[in-house]
Parts: sequence; structure tokens; C-alpha cells
Amino acid sequence: MRKSMTGTSYALRMSALEVVLALCGSLTSAQEIGDIIRPVVVTAERPDTHAVSDLFYAKTYDLHFRDHPAIGVSYDRQSNTVVFQARNGFTGATLVEFDLGGERYVIPVLAQNERTKRSPHVFRYRPANTPARVVVTGTFNNWNTQSDVLADLEQTGLYEKTVSLEPGSYLYKFVVDGRFVLDPANPEKSPTGFDDFNSVLRVVDPDTERVFLHAGTITTDGRDRVLSFNYERTPAAEPLTTGDVLALLDNRQIPSRNVATGAGVVTLRLSRGSLAGDRTIRVLVSKHGRQSNLQQVRLRDGVPAGSVKSSASWEDGIIYSVMIDRFENGDRSNDHPIVHDSLFAQANYQGGDLRGIINRIEAGYFDSLGANILWISPVYDNPNVAFQEYPPPHRWYSGYHGYWPISDTAVEEKFGTMEELKQLIATAHRHRIRVLLDFVAHHVHIDHPFYRDHPEWFGSLDLADGRKNLRLWDEFRLSTWFEPYMPSFDFTKSPEALEIVSRNAIWWLKETGADGFRHDAVKHVPNSFWRSLTRRVKEEIDIPRRTHTYQIGETFGDYDLIASYVANGQLTAQFNFNLSYFAIPVFLDPQQSFASLDFHMKRSFASFGQYHSMGNIMDSHDKVRFMAYADGKVKDQGVDMREMAWNNPPKVDHPSSYKKAELYLAYMFTIPGLPVVYYGSEFGMTGADDPDNRRMMRFGDNLDAQERRMLSRTQAIARMRSAHSALRYGDFLTLLADESIYAYLRADFNERLLVVLNKQETSQTIELILPRSVKAQSLVNVLTGEAIRVRVGRSNIAVDGYGWRVLQVLGGKVH
Repeated sequence: MRKSMTGTSYALRMSALEVVLALCGSLTSAQEIGDIIRPVVVTAERPDTHAVSDLFYAKTYDLHFRDHPAIGVSYDRQSNTVVFQARNGFTGATLVEFDLGGERYVIPVLAQNERTKRSPHVFRYRPANTPARVVVTGTFNNWNTQSDVLADLEQTGLYEKTVSLEPGSYLYKFVVDGRFVLDPANPEKSPTGFDDFNSVLRVVDPDTERVFLHAGTITTDGRDRVLSFNYERTPAAEPLTTGDVLALLDNRQIPSRNVATGAGVVTLRLSRGSLAGDRTIRVLVSKHGRQSNLQQVRLRDGVPAGSVKSSASWEDGIIYSVMIDRFENGDRSNDHPIVHDSLFAQANYQGGDLRGIINRIEAGYFDSLGANILWISPVYDNPNVAFQEYPPPHRWYSGYHGYWPISDTAVEEKFGTMEELKQLIATAHRHRIRVLLDFVAHHVHIDHPFYRDHPEWFGSLDLADGRKNLRLWDEFRLSTWFEPYMPSFDFTKSPEALEIVSRNAIWWLKETGADGFRHDAVKHVPNSFWRSLTRRVKEEIDIPRRTHTYQIGETFGDYDLIASYVANGQLTAQFNFNLSYFAIPVFLDPQQSFASLDFHMKRSFASFGQYHSMGNIMDSHDKVRFMAYADGKVKDQGVDMREMAWNNPPKVDHPSSYKKAELYLAYMFTIPGLPVVYYGSEFGMTGADDPDNRRMMRFGDNLDAQERRMLSRTQAIARMRSAHSALRYGDFLTLLADESIYAYLRADFNERLLVVLNKQETSQTIELILPRSVKAQSLVNVLTGEAIRVRVGRSNIAVDGYGWRVLQVLGGKVH
């Protein structure tokens, strides 16, 4: 069948004048800063450089920074970069002031003395034979393969290198005579996302002192709103002064006259008029170089967010991921699978379409799951022939997944039409569901007009050393091709391509009415592209419509790489793959402690903050299904299981696997961030690697009894999250993390919840000690209403095997 191309390509319809104006145009007028400026973290040892657009959006950046006694600030107007550096060994939290458009704003700066926290770690490697050279490389040295050479100084066959490291989590490998190898003495490893692993080193902070600022109460006193926060420092708290408190209303400092301290309580008094509209209050205590968590309160006309049911905030979201071709066949007239003698059914079109998704929206399926964000796979027109995968065994695939675009404006006719896509989005909106389009900025298919007419926009497939630039994920991450038939843009050398592709993204939002994007292969696209796109989104969509476009990205890499794309001027969020990589084995291996997962929860907070909108996942279209791990069919993450997908697809044999999956969902729905449900995971669909993790969806009578029970439990978990604002807006405090139990508090200014997870097969009864400032008197199960007494801050809690409980803490009123 011939493709239905809707006229000339979008980009080619632009006149040369339009392109020049877009590339050279400038913005002239300033406006109120709408973004919440995130804290800047600096160390005493090195300067920290930021693109100003990553800190906040403004039409122009005519900034004037004020002198600060402890933080040096250097602003380059030409490059729009600002450099922060702590002076004279300063540690602690402070505010850097700047003026813009006649208004005064502040940037919170957290200064750490990295050197005082560093400790020596000895990397050791014992080879079977005598190597010429052994090097350790990893995130601690930016994957440098030259600097940290191991030596066998004692001539014992044991090669060693001591490296000074600050507390944190590091990925690393040894390079032995040019060959990358895992550390054989370290069982902890993490998948790279591309059929490989890195060893994981956890350097624990020896300082066990805890400093925490708890959400307290919000009351009305005449024309004022009074917010209180409870300060906890163990083993003993010192008296506070107002000078120890940093308090911000949006991006302005709250005057000290509005701040009071006493008896471990920080109090803010603000006029109700100053809290009109959407406001964000942030409070932090910094004393003797020790900082509390940054407590955050979102207010709407002075009322805490979440206290009134609203779908206005992305933080309220539950994302449901749909692969269009594999969800539901709503229109059999567009069923036209590819005809090819070596293309098997698993990799061919199976009939799912936009009409099928519309039918399920109208039937209330997503409503029953509480899913209010629908992420649909790419809708682009794809080729009508099969292509062979580059790596062995060179299987044949079709473009059923949507990631081989041959047009920048046409919808794949096997999925439906542009009108049906618009109808899907309009129908979703009537059900208070937002829709994310899957946008592919990294590449096109070789049949795309972009590649045919503008090969100069793309990187080279042939490298100077004779190799093919294929799947070199890290070595050439900004130019590597995924397949020989998928040309990769090289935006670093082609500003015209960057302009065209970012404008095309805006076109899709305007044309369809979609609410945001899931972005493919983010780390293979330079930051400059995301900055350009996000500036356009703000100027052409968000500001005129007084809305906020959510953009979530896919990046496989370490925390720092992922975080480098999450900023006010780039992406809203990314999928928290690293957290899931470490969480899944902890939940499924009885010998692994929750202490490991809690370490990575804190590492995630260090990168993205406690109040983030990252995507929390259990599986996806690029990962083995959780149920294949839970049921023991697949042992390790990151191992290539595609042959199992073709020859021995897994099924679920053990009823307990559904309880393990339910427990993981309970965790995923009760931690900071947005839960992401990959279609079928709500009832325990299993599957090995691509394409087996993309089986056809099943509904209703096609589910067995175990699957129907799990679906019901998933619906209950989702309803619980939607009903309790602390799970969406609250802080996070760990109470217990051991081999069996993970217990943590989530609290906002509406409520305080205690979450208890038990990953052991047998039931457990534990004694938990609640913070003294909570003044708890009882705990009430949010699902059953069962009450548990609290005596002097202690409570005994029983949890079933593979079980979980969410308990509301009563006694210390929060509202």
C-alpha cells in the first residue's frame, strides 16, 4: 500500500526567510519569573557553571547579581552562563540575590565542603594472568580510562588503586589491557540499559546525625496565614534563631520579621493577600554547616495543594503507557501487516490502533485505574517494509512501534488518521486525562524527506578509523546511529536541523491539542536542543495558554547524566531508571536489604530533590517485564533475553509473583514522583525482552482469576494515591530499612502517612518509633479503617508476607 503523504514535509514548507528570522530573532521584554528556581549545589573545591536559562525562563537575561560575602558569582552576558563558587571554605545554605526588570529575586545555594567528607577507597583487582595495564574508570572520574591506574606494588598479583571519594553511589569498571570488565569481587551491579552492566560502589556517609524539618500546621489568624514547621536534630537539637532559617515565597526571600523560632518550631506569618493564586513556600534550616531537608509547601489561594480535588497539577498524575499497535484493535479496516517471509508475528503489526484507545477511554478503563496521563507510542508514519536488525541474529522487524518516522506530519495509517488522533486527545480531555505524545528527536528513517533532502543535518555512519558509528552509546553518544537505516541528527553542527525539529515538536502540540511529550533517547541529543525546544514551548504554548507542558525524557546513564537534562530550561523530568534498577532486585531477593534501596532513594533526592516529578517505573517497552523477574524466569536485569522472547516466552507459574508485583506497585505509588504503569502491568502481564514485552493487551474475560485480583488491587492502590495528597506532595523520611521492612513517612500540610512494606514471604511484626514532634496517638489503615494505638511514640505493626500497609498518623494535627 502506498503511504498517504499530506503534501510537502512540514519543515520544507517553511520559507528560507522564516528559518533565518527564527534563528536570528531576539526577545526584548522582561517579565515576572514563573519558574521556581531550584537550589544550586556548590563545593569549596570547584566552581559550578549553569546556563541561566536552566535556572529560570525570562524573555531577556539582563541580570545584576549582588555581592555576597560567602559565594562568588560571575555572570557572562554573552554566553548567558553564571558561575557560583564558595569562598573561604564556606559551608551551609545561603541566598544569592539578583535584580531583573526592576525586581529582586534570590537563588538558594547549598555549599558543601567536599574534601572534609571524602574518604579513601581502595579498588582491587586480581587477574588470572599478568596484564600489561589495569585501570579503574567510572562516574567518579568521568569515565577517564587513563588517570587511575592500578599497580601491583607488593608483587602478589593483586592490583590496587586508592581513590578519595565523597559519600554517594558510583558506577565503575576495570579496563584490563583495553577490555572492560566488571569487578568480580563486587556482586552489586547495575544494567546500562543496553545489554551490559556496570559495577556499583556505595560510599556511605559516616555521619549518622539526622537533621529534618517536618511539615507542621497551617492556621488562620485574622488576615494572616500561619505555617509551622517542626525542627528535629538527633541526637540533640540546638535552639534556633531566625538567622538559621532560609524562607522563600516563590523566588523571593520572606523577611525575617515574618519568621519566628522557638522550642524546635519554625513559624511563618504571611498575609492572605500575599498568597493569592499559586504560590510555593520553601523553608530550610542551616546551622553550623548542617542543613535540613528543603521543606516545600504548594499553596493555591493560601490552601495547601491537594486539599481540594483538582487535576491542575502534574504532581497529581498517574502515567499509563500504551503501545498503540498492541493495545486494542478498534478498526479492522486499517489492519495491513507487513508481508515478508522472514518477519515473524511478534515483530509485525498486530492491529492495535487509535480507535481502540478511544474505545477504552470512553468505556472508563483508564478512569478505573486512576490514570490521568496517557503516554502513547509514536504516531508517525512508518515504512511499509521490514528491516533487518544490525546485531546478530539479524532478525527482521516492522515499524509497528512507531520509532522509524518517514514523515514529520503524517499519522501512520495502520493506526488511524490525524482526525482520530485529535479525537483521542479530545475524548481523553473530557475524562480529565492528559495526553503525552512520544517525540523522536534523535533520528529519522532513511526514507524520511529530511535525510533525502538534507543529509548534511545528520552524523556520519562511517568513522575515520573504519568502524561504523553504530550503537556506540557512550563513545559517540551525540551522533551514534541505532541502526544503519536510522540516520542520527547531528545538532551540534547543524543549527538549521535543530531549529526545524524543535519547531516540528511545537507543531504537533498545536495541531493535536496534546499536553506534553515523552522524549526518546534524550542523552543522544545535546542540551542545546532541549533548551531551544523548551524555550519555544514556554513562549508559544505555556505563556499564551497559562499552562505548563510536561516533558519527560528517556536516558540510560548515571544520576548526574540524567539530572543534567532536568532543569527549568530543559525537561520537566526523566524516567528514574536507576532507582528501578536498584529497587527490583531488593524487592525480589530475600537476602538483599532495603538499606541498599534507601541509599539510592537518598541518592535520587540529591539529584532531583524530594519534590520532583520524575517517572517511577517497574517495567517498560524497553525492559523485561517485572513478572518475568518475580516468577524466576529471568534472573538478572540487563541480560539480553531476546532469544527467550522468540523461542521460549515466559508465563507466570507462581501465585506469589502477583503479590510481589502488587508490593512493588505499592512502593512505586507511595514514593515521590509520578508512577508509570506500562500497559498490562496492572494485572501482571509477563514478557522477556523486545518484542515479547510488547504482547497484545488483554481485558475482561481474557484475564484469569489471579490477574483479575491483581487488577483490583492495582485499582485500589491508584485510588489511594489519588485520595491522599501526602503521597503526591509530601516530604519523605525513612524510619526503618532492613532485610525485611521498609518504613517511611510521607507528610504534607494536609496529612501524615506511614508506609510499611514487607518483602519477606512470612508475616512480620515490627516496633516503629515515630518522631517526637509528630505527637502520634494512633495509626489508621487508609484502606480498612483499622486503628493501631501509639504509646509514647512507639507502635507495633503487623504486616503480611509480601504485604504492605499505609497508615494515617493521627494525634499531631496537621491542618
